[in-house]
Amino acid sequence: MNVAFIGLGIMGKPMVLNLRKAGHTVFVHGRRTESMTPLSEAGCTACQSAAEAASKTEIIIVMVSDTPDVEQVIFGDNGVIHGARPGAVVVDMSTISPTATRRFAETLRARGIEMLDAPVSGGDVGAINATLSIMVGGKPGVFARVKPVFEAMGKNIVHVGDNGAGQVAKACNQIVVAVTIEAVAEALTFARKNGVDPAKVRDALMGGFAGSRILEVHGKRMLDNEYTPGFRTRLHQKDMNIVMQTAKELGLALPGAALVMQHLNALMGTGGAELDSAAVMKIVERESGMERP
Repeated sequence: MNVAFIGLGIMGKPMVLNLRKAGHTVFVHGRRTESMTPLSEAGCTACQSAAEAASKTEIIIVMVSDTPDVEQVIFGDNGVIHGARPGAVVVDMSTISPTATRRFAETLRARGIEMLDAPVSGGDVGAINATLSIMVGGKPGVFARVKPVFEAMGKNIVHVGDNGAGQVAKACNQIVVAVTIEAVAEALTFARKNGVDPAKVRDALMGGFAGSRILEVHGKRMLDNEYTPGFRTRLHQKDMNIVMQTAKELGLALPGAALVMQHLNALMGTGGAELDSAAVMKIVERESGMERP
């Protein structure tokens, strides 16, 4: 298939390379000209604007940071909407507001353009290995049309529901991840405060009902006090802000998520924006008088 891909950051670049490996023809656009160079060398066609990329194909993928970025890429000057033809599909793989997603889909539909929201989980490792989990919202027929493209980038591909449902699923993912990180941080700090080796506590928990990928991966980061990012705090904070804003719109109580949001805010405020979000542990330790250098 011919595919346009806009947004060539830490996630976008490997996703494009996997599309090429799967035999798709890819037209790319990135804000920085240099971001397109290695992809051109891999056989992609560089485009000077999102509109130009969109004009080349009927499947247009957007992978940028936040809701305003998606809006600008689709509807701004030289945006997708100025190049996409009726019958095209805009596939937003960013993590953004479900409410805004529904609004974007309605606006595009009025122009004869379909939209899928398809946020991903799995981080840069999943993007590199083409093992992303992809949560999709939109019409079933449109999903079926784009599924071969998704299969080049991910393994667990689920059509969740109508437009916005993919973003809701991603928000649910981020709630579970964030609250579990908090739980692991509290448990390991509890062990230390009681004079018990937290590494051995983690080993014991891994074999029981409390075992999880968060305990395995982020628990190790916490034990080592090493927070080289897999998923940066500033991005997790952005995602949790979407969760809390949507909860406010719905009049929904999410006390666990609200607590972690405050800890992410505190981590941001103490210079941890570029650390892995497992560094929430630092805030828990500080509050407990257990801070490490």
